[in-house]
Amino acid sequence: MKKTFTLQAPGKADARVVESIKHDVRKYVKRERRKTLPEGFDLWEFTCKVGPTAAATESQQLHEVGAAIDRVVIAGGPSVYLEITAVPAHRIPYVITPVVANPSPVPESIPTSALPLIAAAESPQSS
Repeated sequence: MKKTFTLQAPGKADARVVESIKHDVRKYVKRERRKTLPEGFDLWEFTCKVGPTAAATESQQLHEVGAAIDRVVIAGGPSVYLEITAVPAHRIPYVITPVVANPSPVPESIPTSALPLIAAAESPQSS
């Protein structure tokens, strides 16, 4: 989507026009996510650019587009330019590392039957 939206419309409050623009962005993203992914890809990522004109755009994350539109409105621009492109991407797996209770290794020279005795000897004694 490459589009310039005007921020004022006759007969409409400016706040409603801004909400309409944000609604169009959400609707576009939802429609793009429903499209079939190319072979070997897991999800759609979106590259976004927002600014008062096409020449003065800044790259934004998708979740920051609404705030960027608000910044253009606060700056007093007559219009806002949006460029949102869907790009196929790979999901990055979240790896959980195991938590080790005692990171120091047990020497092989100590038999495992003696470990409770060693642990009791190393624990602090209450006086």
